[in-house]
Amino acid sequence: MSRGALVRLLLVLGLLGGCAALALTVKPNLGLDLRGGAQFVFQATGTEEAPANAENVDKTLEVLRGRVDALGVAESTLVRQGENRILVELPGVTNDEEAQQAEERIGQTAQLSAHPVITSLRAEPTEEQLAKAEEQDRQILPSDQGDFLEIGPTALAGEDITGADGLQREQAVGYVVVLSFSGAGGDAWADITGKAACNPLGDPKRRVAIVLDKQIITSPEVNEGVGCDVGIQGGGTDITGDFSLTEAQDLAALIEGGALPLELELISDRLVGPTLGAQAIDASLEAGVLGIILTGLFIIFVYRLVGAMATMALASYALLAYAMLLALGSTLTLPGLAGFVLAIGMAIDANVLVFERAREEYTAYPSAGLRRALAMGFNKAWSAIIDSNVTTLLAAGLLFLLGSGPIKGFGVTLSIGVVASMISALIIARVLAEICVATKFVERRPMLSGLGNIGRVRTWLDNKEPDLMGKRKLWLGISGAALVLALTGIFTQGLNMGVEFTGGRQLDYSVSKTISVDDARAAIADAGFPQAVVQGADTADFTVRTGEITNDEVQQIEDALAAVGGDVDKVDDQTIGAALGDELRDRALIAFGVALLVQLIYLAFRFKWTFGVSAVVAMFHDVVLVVGLFAWLQKPIDGVFLAAAMTIIGLSINDTVVVFDRIRERWHNSRPEDKFTFLANKAAVETMPRTVNTGLGSMFILAALAILGGDSLRDFAIALLVGLVVGTYSSVFTATPLLTYFQGEWPMSRVKREKMVRTPDDSGAVI
Repeated sequence: MSRGALVRLLLVLGLLGGCAALALTVKPNLGLDLRGGAQFVFQATGTEEAPANAENVDKTLEVLRGRVDALGVAESTLVRQGENRILVELPGVTNDEEAQQAEERIGQTAQLSAHPVITSLRAEPTEEQLAKAEEQDRQILPSDQGDFLEIGPTALAGEDITGADGLQREQAVGYVVVLSFSGAGGDAWADITGKAACNPLGDPKRRVAIVLDKQIITSPEVNEGVGCDVGIQGGGTDITGDFSLTEAQDLAALIEGGALPLELELISDRLVGPTLGAQAIDASLEAGVLGIILTGLFIIFVYRLVGAMATMALASYALLAYAMLLALGSTLTLPGLAGFVLAIGMAIDANVLVFERAREEYTAYPSAGLRRALAMGFNKAWSAIIDSNVTTLLAAGLLFLLGSGPIKGFGVTLSIGVVASMISALIIARVLAEICVATKFVERRPMLSGLGNIGRVRTWLDNKEPDLMGKRKLWLGISGAALVLALTGIFTQGLNMGVEFTGGRQLDYSVSKTISVDDARAAIADAGFPQAVVQGADTADFTVRTGEITNDEVQQIEDALAAVGGDVDKVDDQTIGAALGDELRDRALIAFGVALLVQLIYLAFRFKWTFGVSAVVAMFHDVVLVVGLFAWLQKPIDGVFLAAAMTIIGLSINDTVVVFDRIRERWHNSRPEDKFTFLANKAAVETMPRTVNTGLGSMFILAALAILGGDSLRDFAIALLVGLVVGTYSSVFTATPLLTYFQGEWPMSRVKREKMVRTPDDSGAVI
């Protein structure tokens, strides 16, 4: 082993050791969809005096933080989203009652005030009485004692309350809320109670109304011992009522938290059961392990010793990616798990590119040896590896910028996976492969290395010399027909949009008995929900999508399912407002359009605009075909599908870039008599082994996800499997034929663009 190889090996071992230490000592941040809990999204509404800008929303968030802390929920999350939204996540809150209580406590405006009572009404006020009271700056509100009180302007405001606590002063007395006032607040309380004490016992004017969020929560009469114009002294008071300990403490927490600077509207909420995350993690781990084993066996079968070295490097990928996630403090979500597993295939892609190039070099110059062939393989594959991974990172970045919730998490973990896969393939696999081919035993047995020939597939293709571009009209015709079929499905069947894009409520259930989807659908329809969309992946798990319904109506659905399915376990409950759904749908369309535009610009910069247009048309073709398939099958189009669609863009462009990179190389090194169509055909044939081998490696991963990933990831994996097949086809049979036609109209120069080197002549002048 050379000294340089030894140094690189030690660096790799040090890197893996550091990653292992990080993985053992740092606890990961799990998204709510993996650990279970409640999630709320509030939208702030402002006024002229207090606009809903970032500053005021941040103040509101801090008030909410105090209320959430009072709930006693560990590791809660509160963040501002955009300009006027607040995301609240409460791990461990996994049943409807707890979630409802948390929502009510968090979202209340908590504007507490004390008011003098003007009079009492035994009947509900008329419109005339309400209008007259409003003219006099008064309000008429129902009281806690069953009557209606006309109350005067605020005498004590919430900001003058410095503390609140729920407790029981005496065993025989119920729980009370004890209020503490500031100096000004104590004076105001003494003033309002002193004026009330000047009225006789039983007179409504002797009462003081304490109002919380425009509701009179208590209206006690001032005690007989309080002096007229003296009032209650001491800087505090008790709010009495028929409180339990929990009710008293809840009210105290709201009051002490203070009034919210802005009013909040709940626009989305989600309740995730505790079993969903554990099942998803186990399923993803199983899929990842199985995928690595199957992919490793395949790569070893095709590339022998260097394939075995790549498999060892692939095993280190998971450790690298996990350590990077921990180091960045990122949150791991359910789609993120799929992103990690998917990136395994991307790691293999880089190795396949290198090994195919190395095979070509050794076949052309066998006397130069395996070490040179491997080094040249890395050098010549570098351009295609960089371009293909950059395009995938662009798609991941757009998911992070334009997505929301778990989709952002998928963008982050996919990016981490791409970076980790490049380290695995270009550093760890390179070190191991170089050490392997440098041994004398392997040097004397080049076939054992896996680089001794170009392989059976490539040999067969070279012997057959298929003229793929000679049938380019046929291939484009097939692509066009598939596109028409997909669009027909989209326009005739319609898209089964998830609640993320339509608004409404989605409920995921697991039942104990074996029942059909038709049975579940009939039971729910009979319960009064004939318009509900009921779907099931098997006979025990069902998804119910409806418009916006109440918790009582949700209970009716659960009771209906229980009547036919036995024990019912709700694993997920998500509600999204219609306005938010419209916004998310628009953002999804923008994300798709921006993704195509960004890829076009990048490829136009790296190649030529004709290459970019050809690739983008192929990408559009690939995504529409997958959308069309989902339309025909009536599978849901939701946020997870958006992640799949963006990933399909990355996979599609990944394949196309590899072919285009070889076309460009062939064209720049060609003779004047060589035709572009001939060279494009040759490049497509030469890269086909890489396309086939990478595609099969990724298919092992995705098939494992589809089979083992459970309901949460099955549709995601199916979309990617179809996208992978379609993308592999389109890179050769759609993008490349289009490029040959464009070349005839707008030819790419045969001369490679290089920087001009200016040198001085004998006289010193620059030429």
